[in-house]
Amino acid sequence: MDLTLKRIIDQVSREKGLERKVLVSALEEAIKSAVKKRYGSQLELEVSYNEAQGEIEVFQFRTVVEKVSDSITEMSLEEAKEFDPESELGDSIGTKMDISSLGRIAAQSARQVIIQKMKSAERDIIHEEFKDREGELVNGIVQRFERGSVIVNLGRAEAILPSAEQIPTESYRRGDRLRGLILEVRRTTRDTQIILSRTHPKFLAKLFELEVPEIAEGIVQIMGVAREPGSRSKIAVSSSDADVDPVGACVGMRGSRVQAVVQELRGEKIDIVPWNPDPAKYVYNALAPAECTQVTVDEANEALEVVVPDDQLSLAIGRQGQNVRLAARLLGWKIDVTSETRFANRQNPNYLQMLELPGMTENIADHLFKKGITSVVKLARANPDEIRKDAVPLIEEAHKYIEEHGLESAESAEEMLEEPDEAMVSPAPTEESDSGAEPAGEEIKATPMDSDQQAPLSEETKGQEGIQTLHPETDRS
Repeated sequence: MDLTLKRIIDQVSREKGLERKVLVSALEEAIKSAVKKRYGSQLELEVSYNEAQGEIEVFQFRTVVEKVSDSITEMSLEEAKEFDPESELGDSIGTKMDISSLGRIAAQSARQVIIQKMKSAERDIIHEEFKDREGELVNGIVQRFERGSVIVNLGRAEAILPSAEQIPTESYRRGDRLRGLILEVRRTTRDTQIILSRTHPKFLAKLFELEVPEIAEGIVQIMGVAREPGSRSKIAVSSSDADVDPVGACVGMRGSRVQAVVQELRGEKIDIVPWNPDPAKYVYNALAPAECTQVTVDEANEALEVVVPDDQLSLAIGRQGQNVRLAARLLGWKIDVTSETRFANRQNPNYLQMLELPGMTENIADHLFKKGITSVVKLARANPDEIRKDAVPLIEEAHKYIEEHGLESAESAEEMLEEPDEAMVSPAPTEESDSGAEPAGEEIKATPMDSDQQAPLSEETKGQEGIQTLHPETDRS
């Protein structure tokens, strides 16, 4: 009894993790293909694996006819009676074939079929193993690079980290250990593709879940994540237990927990923000470390107007607008950040009237107010050399405005316009923070990005209907 084939099947089954019946089926189909390639495709065959003998048996079936015209598919009655004395015309008689001498071509054909079947089976197994693991973290080893993508060995399977899902500031070398989020499991005709990501907001959330037991236990919830991978992130957290500080739990003793996440992200800065169902208080927390003096909530349009001290405008905006941009993504609301000076100017009818002039912007109007030019009339009278180089067109527009509105003279127009209060036009400080943002007196508007980038992890609770105004120094709890 030759059990060599049986031992091979058992060994391959253990090494590849394939079921024996899958391998046996592949062998049977391979032998069938090889026999047909050797003796003709019109053969009617039955191939089976004899477990006891440890061999593949092939039976050729031929129809019993009175006169044989095709010896491959037909058999005479006399020949049939040699195998079965009770044979009759029209019966199908099976005879065992000798496959010991199939030949090199047939053997290669069998090998190709076996390899194809094994790959197909492996693909099915990998898909079944990973299809329900989307959103999980996995560890692997960088194996090779293909057209900008990193191929990561996960043990039984290979995963792809596309260039779009790589943190821009990171570089990888062969043999490096790498952790990623299973973003998608795709099944194609050729293989099963496991797509990883290190830039997705959920990747940051999962890292905190690993490091913070309170998150894993459900005491602390992650309410939203906004990321600019490799640079800075904001994560909003809340606690279901009044005795547990969600921010403190995420920071850990001496910052150990958050530092572990920062180390995994190779230096990405992380702001941990207390979540609040009130959008006004939530944005106050999200714009930290900047202090807000007033927040106006437009519930219908999901928009917030935030007023900050002049000397903290740059801090609130952040380098290249990053701080307010991340806050907008975190809330999913539009955020308009403005300084106290500009906010006060907007309440002045003279300031609003100046903005009606073609070519006039709020930045220019702020500059003119600082120069003491606080109305259209004063602008019409101004000396362009004392204002700014491009002031001549604005002065001309001021004259046109006075004429178009039926004002007989600049003097009568000045009498009709109310002079601004001194506190409302106080000059903005020229001092800037080192954040690299716009100088005080300017504003920035930030809007949340699309759902792929925002990806909040839970639904945010909206505030009361209508437009509300919060003064943090008195209303913030």
